[in-house]
Amino acid sequence: MLTYVYRVTKYDPADRDEHGHYTGPEDTASDHGEIEAAYLQAVAAFATDTGIDHLVVREPQVPSVAYFGVEPPADGFGLDGLFRAGQAGFHDGAQVLLDVALELVRVMLRDSGAWCRLEAEDTFAVHVGWDQYVYVSSSQPCEEALARTRELGLFPERLDASPYAFRSEEEEQDIQRPGDDDFWADLHRAVATGHAGILEEMYLQGVSRWHHLTSGAIGPVRVGLAPRARLAVWPPLSTDIDAVLRAFPADGLVEALWQHDDGLIHSAIADEEQFPELTARISSARAAALLPVYAGERVPLCTAVMPDNDGVLRARWRTEPTPSDRDWALRQPKG
Repeated sequence: MLTYVYRVTKYDPADRDEHGHYTGPEDTASDHGEIEAAYLQAVAAFATDTGIDHLVVREPQVPSVAYFGVEPPADGFGLDGLFRAGQAGFHDGAQVLLDVALELVRVMLRDSGAWCRLEAEDTFAVHVGWDQYVYVSSSQPCEEALARTRELGLFPERLDASPYAFRSEEEEQDIQRPGDDDFWADLHRAVATGHAGILEEMYLQGVSRWHHLTSGAIGPVRVGLAPRARLAVWPPLSTDIDAVLRAFPADGLVEALWQHDDGLIHSAIADEEQFPELTARISSARAAALLPVYAGERVPLCTAVMPDNDGVLRARWRTEPTPSDRDWALRQPKG
């Protein structure tokens, strides 16, 4: 945990009540102007004071089914033009120059698209919370940055820790399975025997890509996965379309997968009001399936998280362990 942590806001501490709640006149939305620019300049000053010129994207996410942002959703989640590889460049572990990191802070201040932690390991971190609260952590006291932040009209306040700092579940006994050679060998066998047929690639929190698996397709699918993606393996889609349509619940949310003759897998999460449109799409499909969306009901065959190219699993996010994952963990050497 970094020693120096500051909450940087536009909210004057003199306008807080006895519980620390702000009661002053400032709006919780970004002004897209001078105040927003002041936030970015303040973050830049802290980075400069710490000797940081680049940061690493951690645990990136975008809005999914429910959207609670203050502003309307931005096109492309606010990421357009920030990465040479387009949105594919926004992944866990992506290293970005400070200028790009500041643009990501801008996107988060506007609360209209992407979110992530921005960190330099054991040195520096920037976390953007709700309502224009920015938390800057550093290994250095950053006295010049503090003075500059005050000059900009913002209020830096010392804290013990950022409320958005990543906290690993140290009590959890389950071991995260990596998407290593052994995982892919097991997947080959599951596909060959007809037990597995779909791979869900969760490359951002809130977004999945779906891959149809055959023995010949597994290699290309593996090569094309996003760095540090979370993976979930599912059974093959059903070609009994009538049975899939009969399985629709009377109400509630459900995720539907369907595949046409082009081989691509499409997905949609819908409720009962959208079921008629969804059933029309599935009726003309070659194969389909329905998946639950509620916690505790959505259980794939197995899961994994992709390691880095050197084989080390550096991703901090985890998958929800399945019975198969726990069986795998029990077979691992104790050390």
